[in-house]
Amino acid sequence: MIRQHKCIALFSGGLDSILAVKHMERLGYQVKAVFFETPFFEAESALQAAKANEIDLQVIDVLPQYLQVLENPRYGYGKNMNPCVDCHGFMFRMAAELLTETGADFLISGEVLGQRPMSQRKDAMNAVAKLSGVKDLLVRPLCQQFLADTLPIREGWVDKAEMLDIQGRGRQRQLDMAREFGVTEFQNPAGGCKLTDIKYSRKLKDLLLHKQLNDDTIKYLKYGRHFRLNEHTKLIVGRDKAENEHLSLLTTDEIVVKTVDFHGPLGIICKTGTVTETELKTAAGIVLRYNNNVDNEAEVAWGENFSLNNIIKVEKYTPAEVQELMIK
Repeated sequence: MIRQHKCIALFSGGLDSILAVKHMERLGYQVKAVFFETPFFEAESALQAAKANEIDLQVIDVLPQYLQVLENPRYGYGKNMNPCVDCHGFMFRMAAELLTETGADFLISGEVLGQRPMSQRKDAMNAVAKLSGVKDLLVRPLCQQFLADTLPIREGWVDKAEMLDIQGRGRQRQLDMAREFGVTEFQNPAGGCKLTDIKYSRKLKDLLLHKQLNDDTIKYLKYGRHFRLNEHTKLIVGRDKAENEHLSLLTTDEIVVKTVDFHGPLGIICKTGTVTETELKTAAGIVLRYNNNVDNEAEVAWGENFSLNNIIKVEKYTPAEVQELMIK
């Protein structure tokens, strides 16, 4: 039976979001799946899962809007820099803006009551709904039996008896449903959000504290060792050849630091304004610290975006000196 009302699904690529879409489609609803992308949670895995399970997925970049959530989450962060409650509310708010454009009537997600300690308690789910500004248009198909009726149910667009009663951290019912729907490929739970990673979060927190969080600095967070030279300046040093290559591709107008006569790590200086001689010497000394071919001192070339026309000779920093400046 084809249902009259359409819905938008928040899609992560995880098993629960796949099952929510599949369940509603089996009931006859037309479902539009969306993934809101930032550098903190990228779409590649979600796209793979959507393709494998024949789900049409729209990916939308929301970084500028999301940075406002990340900088000042009303409900705070999780164990690291993950503002889970605020993040979910933000995603629903973004999805609601698509209702008119897509002709959809309500929103769904794959949330399961009690599955995640921060964002999927009943009080947290209520907070998410409140933050979204569209609380009365939300349906959670996998656990709606436990939740208050929203407009789609009160108006008869959705039959609550057809919604499910899954709760808790166990996964057996979802795995049984996956076999029933033929779902074989999906993303691991919470596996796609870099904000839950402690090392990534420390580097991100440093940018927030020094008011340097923007597109140009975020792109480097996945790569290299990070050093705080002073309040205005940081340095990224590649760990290996692959990271050097990634850093090279990302560089636009940053200062690049590279040993002249020896192969070794690449350094990228991130700063607004002119780099001082002291900052250059510090950066060069750190870069030499990670070059095993250099004994004590060497010449280091530097310049903007690989125009390495400037040469300075510096001593190699000691492990203790480097540790003092490393963001860790």
